[in-house]
Amino acid sequence: MLGAVWDFIKRHKKKFIFAGVVVGGAVFLGKYAETKLRELQEKEMAEQLENARKKHHFDNNQRTCNMTVLSMIPSLRETLMQRINTEELVAKLKSKPPNKVELWEDLKIDSFTRVLVALYGTCILVVLLRVQLNIIGGYMYLDSLLNLNGASKEVVQAPREIQERYLASIQYLLGDGLTLLIRDTRQAVQEVIGSLSLRQELSLEDLHQAVWKVRREVERAPEDGLDITGRSASTTGLTKYMLPEEEEEKLDQASSLSQDDQVLQKLLSETRDMIESVDFQTVLSTCLEASFTRLCDEVGVFFSAEGNAVAADGDLGVPKVTLPMAKVIPVMNGQIHQICSDSPNKYVQELLLMECVKDFAANVYEAFSQAQEPPGLT
Repeated sequence: MLGAVWDFIKRHKKKFIFAGVVVGGAVFLGKYAETKLRELQEKEMAEQLENARKKHHFDNNQRTCNMTVLSMIPSLRETLMQRINTEELVAKLKSKPPNKVELWEDLKIDSFTRVLVALYGTCILVVLLRVQLNIIGGYMYLDSLLNLNGASKEVVQAPREIQERYLASIQYLLGDGLTLLIRDTRQAVQEVIGSLSLRQELSLEDLHQAVWKVRREVERAPEDGLDITGRSASTTGLTKYMLPEEEEEKLDQASSLSQDDQVLQKLLSETRDMIESVDFQTVLSTCLEASFTRLCDEVGVFFSAEGNAVAADGDLGVPKVTLPMAKVIPVMNGQIHQICSDSPNKYVQELLLMECVKDFAANVYEAFSQAQEPPGLT
């Protein structure tokens, strides 16, 4: 019996070897495929987990951005009300002084200047803080990855002390930057609004056009041209209000700075590159469009009220509603309490919810949170 089996095996030896190879190969391939499938599933799960962690970190960072903006708006309001104290002029006018006309002229310039600077300051705060906090947010995410992988603390992208010094640079906007913005806006208002008499009748469209002329002067950099509407082609003229100009002496001495100071200078340099980018200018311009449109809508309520009053007197047709400049001034003067109000602030909320602002923030965060050598920190 055993001999017969053995003879059978010898006669079909090659077939058995082939079958063994096939079966063994199939088992090996099955095991290999199973291993690769498990590795692929683990990789996909790891990527999903990382994406979820990154999204959670990004969402938290955006909430921080929103809270930071809202917390700084009252500071902007108080600073503006101190530097352009129209309330003092109003108090003097109530005392019926002999130089009443002169005070009204000063109030006209100051009221328009303050409301326009408030709009500029609010929009710049929203977009500039989006840049700064998302740059820092990107580095913090990289730090969290390094710590998760057990990396040394020495490779932290931006230490907390540097973050604080970097974020403190926003104070330039509320300090020297605001001083420059007030000066330039006042000069533009003086050129455009100063020639309008207190008795001159203005329609809402007249007011709208006057504001656009002021914007054109404030926002246009010397090298900028004008688009077909006569408006400034970009908002590059506003860059100087956000960060101080780079000094050649500091650039030359960069190699002699401490490591922390070099990191800070790199962060500021990257921020400057970002705010000079087309994307930043586009987003800021869109925010300004929305805010100035809302201002016209708010002021338009007073024109509508005047139109309703005229209609109630029995006039036929739809008259073109106009208000004398003397009546427009108090309306403009009070707008700062709307633009820079405490929460809920409809001006700021509208800006924070704009899709272009959200997309821009996501792009900045993504650029600085890549798990590779971070931009600007070579």
